[in-house]
Amino acid sequence: MTLYDELGGFDAILGVCRRWNELCLADPVAEHPFSHAYVHPQHDERLAAYLSEATGGPKLYTAGYGTETRVQRMHAGNGPHEELDGICLRLFDQALAESPIDADTAGRLGAYFRAATQNMTRYDASAESVPDGLPLRMA
Repeated sequence: MTLYDELGGFDAILGVCRRWNELCLADPVAEHPFSHAYVHPQHDERLAAYLSEATGGPKLYTAGYGTETRVQRMHAGNGPHEELDGICLRLFDQALAESPIDADTAGRLGAYFRAATQNMTRYDASAESVPDGLPLRMA
Protein backbone atom coordinates (compact mmCIF):
# COMPACT_ATOMS: atom_id res chain seq x y z
CA MET A 1 0.00 0.00 0.00
CA THR A 2 1.36 3.43 -0.91
CA LEU A 3 1.21 6.58 1.19
CA TYR A 4 -1.30 7.83 -1.39
CA ASP A 5 -3.58 4.90 -0.55
CA GLU A 6 -3.08 5.38 3.19
CA LEU A 7 -4.02 9.06 2.85
CA GLY A 8 -7.30 8.08 1.19
CA GLY A 9 -6.52 8.99 -2.41
CA PHE A 10 -6.96 12.18 -4.40
CA ASP A 11 -10.13 13.46 -2.76
CA ALA A 12 -8.62 13.25 0.74
CA ILE A 13 -5.47 15.05 -0.42
CA LEU A 14 -7.54 17.67 -2.22
CA GLY A 15 -9.51 18.25 0.98
CA VAL A 16 -6.28 18.98 2.86
CA CYS A 17 -5.09 21.31 0.08
CA ARG A 18 -8.36 23.24 0.06
CA ARG A 19 -8.38 23.60 3.84
CA TRP A 20 -4.74 24.71 3.81
CA ASN A 21 -5.53 27.37 1.22
CA GLU A 22 -8.44 28.63 3.37
CA LEU A 23 -6.21 28.79 6.44
CA CYS A 24 -3.48 30.61 4.53
CA LEU A 25 -5.91 33.16 3.10
CA ALA A 26 -7.17 33.88 6.64
CA ASP A 27 -3.65 34.51 7.99
CA PRO A 28 -2.25 38.06 7.68
CA VAL A 29 1.24 36.81 6.73
CA ALA A 30 0.43 33.63 4.80
CA GLU A 31 -2.27 35.20 2.65
CA HIS A 32 0.24 37.28 0.69
CA PRO A 33 1.37 34.67 -1.87
CA PHE A 34 -2.12 33.17 -2.14
CA SER A 35 -4.02 36.37 -2.86
CA HIS A 36 -2.26 37.62 -5.99
CA ALA A 37 -3.80 37.57 -9.43
CA TYR A 38 -1.00 35.32 -10.72
CA VAL A 39 -2.07 32.43 -8.46
CA HIS A 40 -3.53 29.75 -10.68
CA PRO A 41 -7.33 29.45 -10.21
CA GLN A 42 -6.91 25.70 -9.73
CA HIS A 43 -3.99 25.93 -7.30
CA ASP A 44 -5.57 23.47 -4.87
CA GLU A 45 -6.19 20.87 -7.57
CA ARG A 46 -2.67 21.26 -8.94
CA LEU A 47 -1.11 20.88 -5.49
CA ALA A 48 -3.30 17.85 -4.84
CA ALA A 49 -2.17 16.34 -8.16
CA TYR A 50 1.46 16.97 -7.21
CA LEU A 51 1.07 15.49 -3.72
CA SER A 52 -0.88 12.54 -5.11
CA GLU A 53 1.91 11.66 -7.50
CA ALA A 54 4.63 12.31 -4.91
CA THR A 55 2.95 9.89 -2.49
CA GLY A 56 2.74 7.04 -4.98
CA GLY A 57 -0.55 7.80 -6.67
CA PRO A 58 -1.30 8.33 -10.35
CA LYS A 59 0.94 10.61 -12.40
CA LEU A 60 -1.58 13.42 -12.33
CA TYR A 61 0.90 16.27 -12.01
CA THR A 62 3.51 15.28 -14.58
CA ALA A 63 0.84 14.09 -17.02
CA GLY A 64 -1.13 17.31 -16.96
CA TYR A 65 0.66 20.20 -15.31
CA GLY A 66 4.42 20.00 -15.59
CA THR A 67 7.63 18.84 -14.01
CA GLU A 68 9.56 19.26 -10.78
CA THR A 69 11.70 21.85 -12.58
CA ARG A 70 8.56 23.84 -13.34
CA VAL A 71 7.40 23.64 -9.71
CA GLN A 72 10.76 24.84 -8.48
CA ARG A 73 10.88 27.70 -11.02
CA MET A 74 7.35 28.83 -10.07
CA HIS A 75 8.47 29.22 -6.47
CA ALA A 76 12.02 30.47 -7.10
CA GLY A 77 13.51 33.94 -7.05
CA ASN A 78 11.58 35.36 -4.11
CA GLY A 79 14.46 35.52 -1.66
CA PRO A 80 14.40 33.94 1.74
CA HIS A 81 11.06 34.01 3.59
CA GLU A 82 11.51 31.91 6.70
CA GLU A 83 8.62 33.45 8.64
CA LEU A 84 6.19 32.84 5.77
CA ASP A 85 7.43 29.27 5.31
CA GLY A 86 7.07 28.56 9.02
CA ILE A 87 3.52 29.86 9.12
CA CYS A 88 2.52 27.99 5.97
CA LEU A 89 3.97 24.76 7.34
CA ARG A 90 2.12 25.22 10.63
CA LEU A 91 -1.11 25.81 8.70
CA PHE A 92 -0.50 22.72 6.55
CA ASP A 93 -0.11 20.70 9.76
CA GLN A 94 -3.35 22.23 11.02
CA ALA A 95 -5.17 21.29 7.80
CA LEU A 96 -3.89 17.74 8.20
CA ALA A 97 -4.96 17.63 11.86
CA GLU A 98 -8.46 18.76 10.90
CA SER A 99 -8.74 16.08 8.21
CA PRO A 100 -9.99 12.53 8.80
CA ILE A 101 -6.51 11.19 7.95
CA ASP A 102 -5.00 9.27 10.89
CA ALA A 103 -2.24 11.08 12.77
CA ASP A 104 0.64 8.80 11.74
CA THR A 105 -0.20 8.99 8.05
CA ALA A 106 -0.83 12.75 8.25
CA GLY A 107 2.53 13.14 9.96
CA ARG A 108 4.26 11.40 7.06
CA LEU A 109 2.65 13.75 4.53
CA GLY A 110 3.47 16.72 6.75
CA ALA A 111 7.13 15.64 6.95
CA TYR A 112 7.27 15.34 3.15
CA PHE A 113 5.70 18.78 2.70
CA ARG A 114 8.19 20.27 5.18
CA ALA A 115 11.14 18.72 3.33
CA ALA A 116 9.78 19.85 -0.05
CA THR A 117 9.37 23.40 1.27
CA GLN A 118 12.92 23.37 2.63
CA ASN A 119 14.19 22.10 -0.72
CA MET A 120 12.65 25.09 -2.48
CA THR A 121 14.88 27.45 -0.51
CA ARG A 122 17.81 26.26 -2.65
CA TYR A 123 16.54 28.49 -5.44
CA ASP A 124 15.62 31.65 -3.50
CA ALA A 125 17.92 33.80 -5.64
CA SER A 126 16.42 33.21 -9.09
CA ALA A 127 14.35 30.92 -11.27
CA GLU A 128 17.30 30.73 -13.68
CA SER A 129 19.26 28.83 -11.02
CA VAL A 130 16.83 25.88 -11.20
CA PRO A 131 18.33 23.15 -13.37
CA ASP A 132 16.42 21.39 -16.11
CA GLY A 133 15.33 17.79 -15.65
CA LEU A 134 14.77 17.67 -11.90
CA PRO A 135 13.00 14.46 -10.86
CA LEU A 136 9.73 14.74 -8.97
CA ARG A 137 10.48 14.56 -5.25
CA MET A 138 8.86 11.45 -3.85
CA ALA A 139 7.59 10.98 -0.31
